[in-house]
Amino acid sequence: MVWEFRYYEPNSQGMRQRRSVIVGPFAEYRTESAIRKAAAVQSLILRINAEGPEYAVWSVNFGAVIARYEKEEMPERHSTATSYRSQIKNHIRPRWADVPLNSVKAMAVEDWLKGLSLAPKTRSHIRTLMHTIFQCAMRWELSDKNPIKLVRVRGGTKRLRAPRILAAEEFCRIPPLIREPYKTQVWIAGFLGLRASEIMPLRWSDFDFNDRSLLVQRSAVHGRVADVKTEYSKDRVPLDPALVEILLKYRAECYPSSEGWLFANPETGRPYHQETIQQKHIRKAGENAGLGSGIGWHTFRHSYRSWMDDTGAPMSVQKELMRHASIQTTMNVYGKAMTDSKRQAHSKVVEMVLKGKKSSEATASQGQLAAIGS
Repeated sequence: MVWEFRYYEPNSQGMRQRRSVIVGPFAEYRTESAIRKAAAVQSLILRINAEGPEYAVWSVNFGAVIARYEKEEMPERHSTATSYRSQIKNHIRPRWADVPLNSVKAMAVEDWLKGLSLAPKTRSHIRTLMHTIFQCAMRWELSDKNPIKLVRVRGGTKRLRAPRILAAEEFCRIPPLIREPYKTQVWIAGFLGLRASEIMPLRWSDFDFNDRSLLVQRSAVHGRVADVKTEYSKDRVPLDPALVEILLKYRAECYPSSEGWLFANPETGRPYHQETIQQKHIRKAGENAGLGSGIGWHTFRHSYRSWMDDTGAPMSVQKELMRHASIQTTMNVYGKAMTDSKRQAHSKVVEMVLKGKKSSEATASQGQLAAIGS
């Protein structure tokens, strides 16, 4: 038992022709009212009535616009689409789906956002998505204004807490407490400042050990491999000899992958999920190292940025090594940093971290000797 949506539309000769589409199972939609609210039906109705502006003015609900956005405009990037669908399902659709499009008012949306028990940055993301959906409604000639332009989210760009920054000696306590392949992943994160999503899908073919460089060119979120976060994120980064040594040692012992992945899960043959590694290995190692429970992938990236400050690296070089999309304009104005300068800044970070490692090992040895003497 299924629901069939029947309608007429003009054919190539301009004659009305009857059409029909299966839109849902009866077991899921028990009444006609329920099936008419389904996303597939709402999107179809908008398309059929696209040439009827009078219809759009008084009868289109925001839920219908959401449905069409999901069908036609959802971003291709998997991680972004997943985030948008979650925001729509959990927040936007329950509150606004049945509200007529021209009844969505700025202050009502702003008051609603204030009442959500979410971080300001998350509320700002929801506001941005609603703004994008309304822009689509305007392009589809379903509305002549975007009320979300007037909606404000106070503190939407501020963090609730400052990111954790580790000293080099503190960072070096963590890798020895983690087994492979996670140990090498953490070394890469600390020495290069890569995002976790960029570390998981690394292939051996991305490395040029003769030139001592790495081409960062893809990312993986929830196991799905795609392009890097932004166009600017795709770039070559230098490899210090100490990091090369760690990588070559790991290559001789790692799980072999037919596709050349550095970090292939033996159970699937595909890259690991970084969220699981953070929860089960990195956070636990941070606690065991006496650094608290808040250690994660972002901690290493923020720390790398701080360590470059400590080395006195020029700001232009730091921006190059961090590969931030938000500073493309700055980099275009000041130009590309010289490769030698990038190598020098990177090597200073590695040298400083390794000094921290030696200091950590020496402290641990002294502690063992003191225990033996007592």
